[in-house]
Amino acid sequence: MRITIKRFLYILCLAATCHAGAWAQENQSYFLHTVEKGQSLYSIASMYGVSQADIIGLNPGSDEKIYIGHTLRIPRKAADRQHETFHTIAAGETLYRLTVAYGVTAKAICDANPGLSAENFRIGQVIRIPSADSAKEEQPVATPQQSNIQPPVESRCREMHKVKRRETVYSISRLYGITEAELLAANPELEGKTKIKRGKMLCIPYPTAQTKQPSNPATIPTDAELFSENTPASQRFHTIKAAVILPFLAPNESARMTEYYEGFLMAVDSLKRTGTSIDVYAYNSGAEKSSMNTLLAKPELKSMDIIFGPAYQQHIAPLADFAKENNIRLVIPFTSRDNTVFQNASVYQINTPQSYLYSEVYDHFVRQFPHANVIFVEANQGTREKAEFIRGLKDELRSRGIPATSLREDATPESFKAVLADGRPNIFIPTSGSNLVLLKLLPQLTLVVREMPDSDIHLFGYPEWQTYTKDHLEAFFELDTYFYSSFYTNNLFPAAINFTQSYRRWYGKDMDERYPKYGMLGFDTGYFFLKGLADYGTGFEKSMQRMNLVPIQTGFKFQRVNNWGGFINKKVFFVHFTKNYELVKLDFD
Repeated sequence: MRITIKRFLYILCLAATCHAGAWAQENQSYFLHTVEKGQSLYSIASMYGVSQADIIGLNPGSDEKIYIGHTLRIPRKAADRQHETFHTIAAGETLYRLTVAYGVTAKAICDANPGLSAENFRIGQVIRIPSADSAKEEQPVATPQQSNIQPPVESRCREMHKVKRRETVYSISRLYGITEAELLAANPELEGKTKIKRGKMLCIPYPTAQTKQPSNPATIPTDAELFSENTPASQRFHTIKAAVILPFLAPNESARMTEYYEGFLMAVDSLKRTGTSIDVYAYNSGAEKSSMNTLLAKPELKSMDIIFGPAYQQHIAPLADFAKENNIRLVIPFTSRDNTVFQNASVYQINTPQSYLYSEVYDHFVRQFPHANVIFVEANQGTREKAEFIRGLKDELRSRGIPATSLREDATPESFKAVLADGRPNIFIPTSGSNLVLLKLLPQLTLVVREMPDSDIHLFGYPEWQTYTKDHLEAFFELDTYFYSSFYTNNLFPAAINFTQSYRRWYGKDMDERYPKYGMLGFDTGYFFLKGLADYGTGFEKSMQRMNLVPIQTGFKFQRVNNWGGFINKKVFFVHFTKNYELVKLDFD
């Protein structure tokens, strides 16, 4: 019996060992990502520099649907493991433990993850871990001197450390896992000094063979302490240097680019009147296929604090790389289709990526109409562009238990009446945003509303409807219409009236009637970012949520896409044409 038990335990242990080895080997090939609100397969793949097909291969069915809280296996790329790795924080892990496990400093991890903090260092978060070699390469290392007689001398410094404000011998030695005596021995000039001058370069020696990691938990730094020590103090700007890089001379774009810049200059003027010092530099980015190399070689461009632009997709990558290399904020005002923001912490994308925009709209829709009866009007044409939006909204309604049905756009008025529900708001949503669909749908719905005045009927639609407002204003009011948009203004709003009049006085002309109005966009983006830099300096990113501005046209609600990437704008309005002939912009927090 004993032999049997021993054999059983041996087999059990062997199986456990094999399982652990298999897990470790498997774990080297992938890491885990938890899906967050607004993320799509495309955005997740962009974050990690892998293809959607790679993710689908490890997660069958993810091409059909992913949902918030869903855990995905993300493949590791062999080439990337040499320079960095992605790590999913597990239960019980701390920043200090990660520095020991990966052999890198807390500063290197913090620098690689500007969005990481003691507050969001939690289970399931994915962070970037730079390799020990790449982290050392970023530090200025003393070059050993050579001669014709002596062989090369190996440096006694494993890396150099630039002293930050309030750092001490104790905090620096603890940061690198060495003793105070070792640090003083490598830097004898510190002996007897109580303070270290900020900016001084210190030699960080290799730990001696006798040095052991502290075993007493009381000596291990907390996450809060390590993040505090490795987060630079905010500094004010005496003069903000801002560059605008746009295709000012492009044949088809020059008028709108100039209008954006004109609105931007009005924002600069408003801030200067309050005492803010701003230097503006304007550059023509050239044609769509032109190179950015000549422009980026201009020496003054490296000293910018913020850059606004570009307009063309092809110019984003080189300009974003330049901004990242020189620690410059880059505000991309127009495109929503670029994926640079997912891997570049310097980027601010004004125009919301589609998956994030739709996610916000769904959330606001169910908050506005929690007890709705939704009727999708299936259009005969122009539905491809709205297919993803409609599919996602149907999934959201299904998950919330909100009833929905569908009708063809050519259905009879009696069919429209038959799908109405008593005691619920009835929301009609066409599956296309085109004006042709509105021309067919509005007369039928108007007839239903007039014949059934006691029914609670609404129409819900899309940002492009503000282009058709003049043509359908009366019907929009009668149908109690809503549409969503990340930008909106009304010519009767006081702010819009004042800006339009000022623009006309400044430039002797009116803005282009297309939406969004680029003059207002230039003013809103310029004022928001320059005001933020003036008020909060280099601490702007931590203080954005405290800014209490009311833009003329474009709302701002920025969120970092991950711990190492940039920011996207998630602001969405609902524009409501009420039956009382009032026009309301619903602003959701």
